[in-house]
Amino acid sequence: MEKSEYKQLKEQLLSKRKNGYDRAPEAERAAMEAYCADYKAFLDAGKTERLCAAEVIRLAEQAGYRPYERGQALAPGDKVYRCNRGKAVMLARIGKAPLSQGVQIAAAHIDAPRLDLKPNPLYEDGELAYFKTHYYGGIRKYQWVTVPLELHGVVALADGTSVRVHIGADPGDPRLVITDLLPHLGMEQNKKPLGEAVPGETLNLLLGSRPIGDSEESGRVKLAVMQLLNEKYGITEDDFTSAELEAVPAVTACDIGLDRSMIGAYGHDDRVCGYAALRALLDLEETPARTAVCVLADKEEIGSDGVTGMQSAAFDTFMEDLCEVQGAALRSCYEGSFCLSADVTAAFDPNFAEVFEKRNAAYLNYGIGLCKYTGARGKSGASDADAETVAYVRGLFDRSGVIWQIAELGKVDAGGGGTVAMYMANRNITTLDAGVPVLSMHAPFEVVSKLDCYETYKGMAAVYRAER
Repeated sequence: MEKSEYKQLKEQLLSKRKNGYDRAPEAERAAMEAYCADYKAFLDAGKTERLCAAEVIRLAEQAGYRPYERGQALAPGDKVYRCNRGKAVMLARIGKAPLSQGVQIAAAHIDAPRLDLKPNPLYEDGELAYFKTHYYGGIRKYQWVTVPLELHGVVALADGTSVRVHIGADPGDPRLVITDLLPHLGMEQNKKPLGEAVPGETLNLLLGSRPIGDSEESGRVKLAVMQLLNEKYGITEDDFTSAELEAVPAVTACDIGLDRSMIGAYGHDDRVCGYAALRALLDLEETPARTAVCVLADKEEIGSDGVTGMQSAAFDTFMEDLCEVQGAALRSCYEGSFCLSADVTAAFDPNFAEVFEKRNAAYLNYGIGLCKYTGARGKSGASDADAETVAYVRGLFDRSGVIWQIAELGKVDAGGGGTVAMYMANRNITTLDAGVPVLSMHAPFEVVSKLDCYETYKGMAAVYRAER
């Protein structure tokens, strides 16, 4: 075989996987940077699921979306949303085709690993005041010590009113922190496995050290802290029982790398996909052929259970309400629908190459990652998409100029993880996982590629615009 024949055959038959910067048009660079600037602002505004949901609604209403009231008539082009208990949002742009023929869905989650306050959190020890925490989702506990933290959430009072708490985010605000052991005294700690070096019960937020009252009184620092909280928010210690307060990293989203090609922030998992799904929906200029639905769920990091999680009937209720006004059966809508389950995947990290299978790992700057199956080890807890579904998305992305890659979360025996995909698939909705590759996933500060963010947005737009 001549060299030219060999080269031609190679071009025809073998994969031509290239870095996205070798494939993306130069003309898109400015649009990519503008999109990522908006995304960074979105992250800074929505550091908890409540704050994120509020920002989603603000942006949606700015784009003409209105709350959907049950029984409200719908026409092609209508823009509606429903907020689920202030922590999850579902939006729909009504398409030309009837709902009985199915809809195009992008589903992501807007909760992220963090530290929640316990119901009885405030205590004093060694004349220092602390909050007890209970970590939420899969964290590596050692990463959360000595990191400046903010506190956000709500305190629901017995009279039915609620108070919003924001500490550490505004200029001049104090920050909170969890202390760690100095290396000089850490000999025994150093001998422990990494997962045991920082016990969960030591993840206590340092609140204050200044006492009030007479030196003979006890609990003076705790009382001083409670006095400050009462003066600012009007709450008492018993009110913590009915509070949702979350400690999150006190960082702002920023460019990473001398070339500014990446974004570092808290909460990329999964607000990077959530924003892409939202923004692509809001940017739809024309009425789509099929109704476009964006689902931004809560509770994914702890199994998608609860009234605001993807396993809740809230999504079914929203869709059933939409179907009802068109005289469509929900089951008919679901069986004709497609869902892109938009959640992040692990990006190949050369520092930890031993846990990745290089041929199937996702890489930074190679575009949105398509994940045929998630789960752990023998695909336990997976949504395993069929070949036809993968082919559909592959073809859709290719026709739309979306840069994509195959993504698998680590070696088979190394572990695994889940998404909301299985809960959409369980509804008889054709579903495929896809998302942005992330470095340092679940850490207080994660890293993503700008190119991958933008290609994910383009992928969501392609899904919404699809005619079937």
